[in-house]
Amino acid sequence: MSDTTQILLSELRGHIRILTINRPERSNSISPELGDALIEAFVEANADPEVRVVVLTAVGDRAFCGGADLKARAEEDRAGKPFQPLLSRVQRYLYEVVYETFKPTIAALNGSAVAGGCELALACDLRVGAEQALLGLPEAKRGKGAHFANIMLPRLVPSAIAFEMLYLGEYIGMEEAKRWGLVNRVVPKGQALAEALRLAEAMVENAPVTLRRMKETAVRANGLPIATAMRLNEGVSPYQSEDRVEGVRAYVEKRKPVWRGR
Repeated sequence: MSDTTQILLSELRGHIRILTINRPERSNSISPELGDALIEAFVEANADPEVRVVVLTAVGDRAFCGGADLKARAEEDRAGKPFQPLLSRVQRYLYEVVYETFKPTIAALNGSAVAGGCELALACDLRVGAEQALLGLPEAKRGKGAHFANIMLPRLVPSAIAFEMLYLGEYIGMEEAKRWGLVNRVVPKGQALAEALRLAEAMVENAPVTLRRMKETAVRANGLPIATAMRLNEGVSPYQSEDRVEGVRAYVEKRKPVWRGR
């Protein structure tokens, strides 16, 4: 694991990239520096052929991510620094980068995910939550926007539930989140990363070309008419890949496949 003085720790465990937010003294909130580090880490993981799954978690058991670092923003406001709209910055939009990562992504919610931290979790494909964690979008109480959640939440849960969470800004527990499909697993305190890694290890056993096709097609097809979505041809075709030949051969020969990702 990287030096613990870093705000984002990175570890490659087999074919799994583990990213750990390391700002527990600030509820693992997203400072400008952390936002840049997350964007860079996801872009690099996406380009690394050794990485097949990305797991995102954080230090401690109180907070997965408390959203934007409001103390840092308040300091910038006092200094007269204008707020740059999220889609008008030099950097790519953090949640877009995570959402469009073509490898499977899992958020291991070691603690509560609120505001931008909730959006960060929603940008991942799967979410595993420790039983004490909460999810919430309090932007309406802060005069902020919840731009990514405004788009994603109604796609993940019934619209009335999405609007209730957005309009009221109240938090929900993991069991309620699981009931609405916002988390895949609820585990005892301290076990979120272990369960996320168990899922990631199971994914790594499957063909990376197929996983990429599934992810890219699902993301690109979201919101498209079915007839249009059926004609998408995103990423490497598993039908014409070496992995497909190897997968069939391994099944016939009753052995474990050796994936090459091509």
